[in-house]
Amino acid sequence: MRRIGLLSDTHGFLPERLFSFFEKVDEIWHAGDLGTIGLADRLADFKPLKGVYGNIDGQDVRTVYPLHQRFMCEDVDVWMTHIGGYPGRYECYVKPDIYRNPPNLFISGHSHILKVIYDKKLNFLHINPGAAGYKGFHKKCTAVRFVIDGKNIRDMEVWEMERSACIPKPQ
Repeated sequence: MRRIGLLSDTHGFLPERLFSFFEKVDEIWHAGDLGTIGLADRLADFKPLKGVYGNIDGQDVRTVYPLHQRFMCEDVDVWMTHIGGYPGRYECYVKPDIYRNPPNLFISGHSHILKVIYDKKLNFLHINPGAAGYKGFHKKCTAVRFVIDGKNIRDMEVWEMERSACIPKPQ
């Protein structure tokens, strides 16, 4: 059994309250737009980190984190990328592979919109954790945590905070 914390689109900022939400997870997965390698290092110092780079990430992040990660967690085949789309609207560069060899769990970020959708046609779960950082159009900062136990993905919980409360105060 693995307890997973999932976030995306931090754009260089992490709300402190997110650390207490992730306190009991075994590892953290970041679905891109980390913003800085320092933010990635801070997460990796807190819990083991898997991540992918996003469209705003610079070379410092891209040299450490790939565009896609495909890996096994317990008995679940996971594919994580930043810009991947969602059921019925997958991005053109993932669509051929997702139809040819679908994962059990497909994770993407980018939209800043929290989505948990089961793809009935391809028989897998899609998760977009929304945006944990304050930069963007979203009204709430969001992240998720869940458990992978064998082949089961369960106990999904959502963390949310008003975007205005995520904005750092001037010092």
